[in-house]
Amino acid sequence: MIKAVVIAGGSGTRLWPLSRAAHPKQFLALHGEDTMLQATFKRLDGLDLQSSVTICNEEHRFFVAEQLRQIDRLGSIILEPVGRNTAPAIALAALSSTEGEDPLLLVLAADHVIQDEVAFTKAVMSAIPLAEAGKLVTFGIVAHEPNTGYGYIKKGESKDPGFVVDAFVEKPSVEVAKEYLESGNYFWNSGMFLFKASRYLEELKKHRPDIYEACQLSMEGTSKDNVFLRVNELAFDLCPSDSIDYAVMEKTDDAVVVPMDAGWSDIGSWSSLWDISEKDANGNATYGDVMLYEAHNSYIRTDEKLVAAIGVDDLVIVSTKDVLIVAHKDNVQDVKVVAQQLKAESRPEWEHHREVYRPWGKYDLIDSGERYQAKRITVKPGAKLSVQMHHHRAEHWVVVSGKAKVTNGGKTFILSENESTYIPIGAIHSLENPGKTLLELIEVQSGGYLGEDDIVRFEDNYGRAGVPSR
Repeated sequence: MIKAVVIAGGSGTRLWPLSRAAHPKQFLALHGEDTMLQATFKRLDGLDLQSSVTICNEEHRFFVAEQLRQIDRLGSIILEPVGRNTAPAIALAALSSTEGEDPLLLVLAADHVIQDEVAFTKAVMSAIPLAEAGKLVTFGIVAHEPNTGYGYIKKGESKDPGFVVDAFVEKPSVEVAKEYLESGNYFWNSGMFLFKASRYLEELKKHRPDIYEACQLSMEGTSKDNVFLRVNELAFDLCPSDSIDYAVMEKTDDAVVVPMDAGWSDIGSWSSLWDISEKDANGNATYGDVMLYEAHNSYIRTDEKLVAAIGVDDLVIVSTKDVLIVAHKDNVQDVKVVAQQLKAESRPEWEHHREVYRPWGKYDLIDSGERYQAKRITVKPGAKLSVQMHHHRAEHWVVVSGKAKVTNGGKTFILSENESTYIPIGAIHSLENPGKTLLELIEVQSGGYLGEDDIVRFEDNYGRAGVPSR
């Protein structure tokens, strides 16, 4: 009886500008047509799962729900009010799973790539007897190169089909990584685990009773909202932050590592994404509208505009609607430094794309200037924006396609293609798509202040009371 626990937190700043705080890499299609979250769930199809739980931040809940609904894998979703690393997150999943049963928890990150799903399934299946016997299994990736970007696990005596964990080792230097590879005694640390829910809680209580107790208190004040499970925010806020490796796996006497050779990558940088991408004869991996001449061993990706690269080697070039980044592959780890600087300067590019997703659809900020901005708004069938008003801006809506049900002041009416309405400052208004196709409209805002926090929300279908966004 296996229950999948998928951890979908994290910001993925090393893959900026594609991955951003409000739309991190696990919700992007970086390798294949599915998002990384969707691919994580699809690779579980070879296993006999009892159920699944996804753990994510409160602000990402609609990404998780919508993406899992699209592939018919929607299970329960535990919402963390604040990030507290993997040890508390897994504890919440374990505590929610032990009422009358004690499943094996298969703990996975939502932002890993597994290219050989058959080998993945085989490794997990082989580890089940060890987990059922009370061992805490981690999966060690068979190393094929002296990679300095991963932590390592040193194997001890044999424990068929794996080994007793001798030690967890931090990311090594190149020279040390070469020694590890030549010895054959080390695996890459994958961050994937299999163990009984009760065994994890026993070991956590033994080695980090402060985390265990805080998580217990957090689960005592839960509230259920459809598929979302909200924990007690005050209790969880007081929980110490720690990883499962430091809190449990490095301290327990029952840690076992099972080898896995399945084309694994944690996509920790643009160069690692180049490593696993399909390449042309010159070693270039390209996505989108790209033209090359005398270019070699580069990763080039564009969302929209044409990118032409001439006479370049070993570069990463990523173009989004609002950002262009050019970096040498040897320096891609420093991308996070730029993202951190943007955050320190309160620039929006660190957090949001120009195209912003909401539970009702999305909007694209297509132009802006002093006292005005224009957005392309897309509303999903049956979805409705909150009933709201603004103190500082007026809005003009023009329907491009579909039908809009509009409340403007005291009137409610239908707008069709090429029809419009003007919403003055202070008018209570809402927008709904009553049709079965997407509603698209252009919104022109004008006024002295156009920030997303200029909103008073009266009603909302998505439980976002007090949140300064549509």
